[in-house]
Amino acid sequence: MIYNKFVEVGRVAFIAKGKDQGKLAVLVNIIDGNRVLVDGPSTGVVLVDGPSTGVVRGVRNFKDLHLTKYKVPIRLGQRTKGVQEAFEKAGINEQWKNSLWAKKLEKRHIRSNLTDFERFKVLRAKQLRNRIIRTELGKLRKATKKTSAK
Repeated sequence: MIYNKFVEVGRVAFIAKGKDQGKLAVLVNIIDGNRVLVDGPSTGVVLVDGPSTGVVRGVRNFKDLHLTKYKVPIRLGQRTKGVQEAFEKAGINEQWKNSLWAKKLEKRHIRSNLTDFERFKVLRAKQLRNRIIRTELGKLRKATKKTSAK
């Protein structure tokens, strides 16, 4: 397996912990082996759990970040305005919204906010779906038994 998410200037990261949790930011400068300067100036589309940007430029620990596959073409120490232009030109918000990662986070957020009755309705729907699948599978097994017996 080849590793392709390198810590580099312009890499887009998902903030997993701390202030601005659940938002995207761009790595602007690498300070040392543990810290990085991030900036997330775009005020683009906000998904349910807030994976938009709007992160104030500041120093973050690598332990609080998850690197994404997206990269923005910027220079080392690029100013906020330049980062915002490159971020919007690359269409990172749209790419992020369409990624499986963002969809999974959105589903998790929706499920965590269900009421008891909504959870019950989901349970009943799953039971009905599984019952239909079981009956159809039983019919197929019975049909294959009859054909194999002949």
